[in-house]
Amino acid sequence: INMNEIIDFFTSPYANATPLNIFLELLAVVLGIISVWFAKKEHILVFPTGIVSTLLYVYICYQFALYGDAIINIYYTLMSLYGWLMWRKLVGGNEIQITYSSIKDMTKALVIFSTTAVFVVLVYLYFDRFNQFADYLDTFTTGIFFAAMWLMANKKIEHWLFWIVGNIISIPLYFTKGLGFSGIQFTIFLILAILGYQEWKKNLNNNQPTA
Repeated sequence: INMNEIIDFFTSPYANATPLNIFLELLAVVLGIISVWFAKKEHILVFPTGIVSTLLYVYICYQFALYGDAIINIYYTLMSLYGWLMWRKLVGGNEIQITYSSIKDMTKALVIFSTTAVFVVLVYLYFDRFNQFADYLDTFTTGIFFAAMWLMANKKIEHWLFWIVGNIISIPLYFTKGLGFSGIQFTIFLILAILGYQEWKKNLNNNQPTA
């Protein structure tokens, strides 16, 4: 593969895209990366930056006729608002802390995953687009990401593991959708998710009460 083929791979899907749409996708990518960086640092700015990014993706996905993805990003926006409120919430005068998920938490995450998977299937069937292997992967990753968003909003460390699995699948998935910049974004997301898990685990261990 020569450099021209690589350049063509990234640019050909955007042949009919307006400069504005290309700029908005790049902006959404940059804000998405910044958002995950703030999540890694356990900084509340993860949510406002993420909200702007996901709202941009709602528009972008609609323009690319990726209606399922557009609906998914609406959920991300709403869950970011929920997470923003949760991270500002005071429990006993203190902000909520990073914790491990209980059986009840993981059960809720599983319910969110399952409900989301069914919802995505129905969306794709409605738009008569459930006809390729990528759609099945979409169903799985969306369920993973929805559960991850809820766990992150409640500062459960396992949310990073959900993001890691989802990002590994999403990297090739978004390249095949023709959103090359977003494919690169998910590659960076994967690296940040691994680093984020390590950092949150370190913080959690440091805050564990000693006997």
